[in-house]
Amino acid sequence: MDLLPNDTTLDVRERGASVAVLPIGSYEQHGPHLPLATDTLVAAALARELANAHPVWLLPPVTISCSHEHAAWAGTVSISATTLVAVVRDVAASVRHHGVPTLVLVNGHGGNYVLGNVVQEASVTGPPMALFPQEQDWLAARADAGLESSYLSDMHAGELETSILLHTHPHLVRAPVQDETADDRRHLLSRGLQAYTSSGVVGRPTLASAEKGRAVLASLVRSFAAYL
Repeated sequence: MDLLPNDTTLDVRERGASVAVLPIGSYEQHGPHLPLATDTLVAAALARELANAHPVWLLPPVTISCSHEHAAWAGTVSISATTLVAVVRDVAASVRHHGVPTLVLVNGHGGNYVLGNVVQEASVTGPPMALFPQEQDWLAARADAGLESSYLSDMHAGELETSILLHTHPHLVRAPVQDETADDRRHLLSRGLQAYTSSGVVGRPTLASAEKGRAVLASLVRSFAAYL
């Protein structure tokens, strides 16, 4: 239940927010030590922190998205980019019906490339959307939290994601935790992640800590103010 807002209709009406926040995760392999729902847990935890710090309307997460690069691993479930776009646009129309003009997509899965196009189109056609966090926000958060691995190397189920889950859901992180790196992933889109990792991990989760996860989320909350 920590994934879901506990607002009543009266709570939403009294808050009178002008911005809605939609966490978007995925249901895909995250190596042997993290759950399939990792990206959803990360997006939902971040969105909740944003709602605690800023006057926004927190929505429940989208839990399945575009994870085709992970299809070689058992448990991964995807929807098409077309379906994800339709879901986002329908949610935007629905919150707009309730007088909330702006939708922020809090994306927890790097493979949801299509969300950038949705936001770009909305900037022209309206109503406005934003996509958060952007690469610079992640880079700042990594620096603020003292992460040792690089943005390039720490691609999947590594130091960053494992740290966040150690902070927010430590009971879901399993042992053993093993590192695996593959910085040259130039054919990822066509070959899938299985061409670069045997475990499903691309990164160094052994460097993770709960304190780093807490600091990452705190940094992102600070960065979000500029989006409002």
